[in-house]
Amino acid sequence: MRGLEGKVVVVTGGAGGIGAALCRRFGTEGAVVAVFDLDGKAAEQVAADIRAAGGKAKACAVDISDPVRVNAAVAETEQELGAIDVLVNNAGWDRAGPFLDSDPALWQKIVAINLMGPLNMHHAVLKGMNARGRGRVVNISSDAGRVGSSGESVYSACKGGIIAFSKTMARELARKQININVVCPGPTDTALFRDFAGTGESGEKLKGALTKAIPFGRLGQPDDVVGAVCFLASEDAAFITGQVLSVSGGLTMAG
Repeated sequence: MRGLEGKVVVVTGGAGGIGAALCRRFGTEGAVVAVFDLDGKAAEQVAADIRAAGGKAKACAVDISDPVRVNAAVAETEQELGAIDVLVNNAGWDRAGPFLDSDPALWQKIVAINLMGPLNMHHAVLKGMNARGRGRVVNISSDAGRVGSSGESVYSACKGGIIAFSKTMARELARKQININVVCPGPTDTALFRDFAGTGESGEKLKGALTKAIPFGRLGQPDDVVGAVCFLASEDAAFITGQVLSVSGGLTMAG
């Protein structure tokens, strides 16, 4: 990808699944990677892997639902690595189940991580991008936010909100040459998906049904997502903003 060499890239939820794959790919592209994750030890392992491969990376333990900690982590990153060029909002969490069996405490946790967390990151990072007149943001939403997903009502609401928010921010900041786009993975074989699917026979049944429904005949893998994200973060996508890209093996082709 053109233009990623030497760029400072922040990836939230960078310690596992799609996030770790993203961090490692940005590292191979020559970017300087800041691995943001609630699990600081796991984030440091990803950063260490990037450094061992000849790249540059640092880990930062941060709860993105806490705006004070987010502001501190962004300031620390920019002081140590330089101005942030690319923000990838990847962190997410869910607990599957029917909406009518859930309660406000669960809703609040899901909203805090999947909606308020990315808003906190945008608010902290975009101020600097706005002042400099440049920057890229790629938000990892979900096809659940485009077409809905049974058992993921509040999560879907948050991910749909991220799509709408991204389009609005893309409009607000277009004159400052800040590109803001969205990638929506379909069912992807990560720890979050395995938690959603459950274990044992029911989990295997759901996995089998989804595999059958996906035209490509398999679940997505974290590495399937990274190319789309790196493209949107690169100079190759300099004239693209406010767009939503589904990476789902053809599961959701409409809209």
